[in-house]
Amino acid sequence: MINNFAKTYKEIGNSLKKKRKEKNLTQQQLAELTGKIDRSKISDIENGKEDFLFSTLLKLCVALDISIADILTKKD
Repeated sequence: MINNFAKTYKEIGNSLKKKRKEKNLTQQQLAELTGKIDRSKISDIENGKEDFLFSTLLKLCVALDISIADILTKKD
């Protein structure tokens, strides 16, 4: 992953993790809802360790029933 974007990936991962926990889902349950993304990849994304495709983010948002804006918008 390019260091310039590491902070952004971490912020997105934190946002996904927060939304997943709000829905009381485990990483495994979320993985099953996506159908194509395995639990370890979700863990890596949530921890900012994964340089993921935009389509992966879309699949996660659909599984969490949230919009891309919910993930990309900073809320302090």
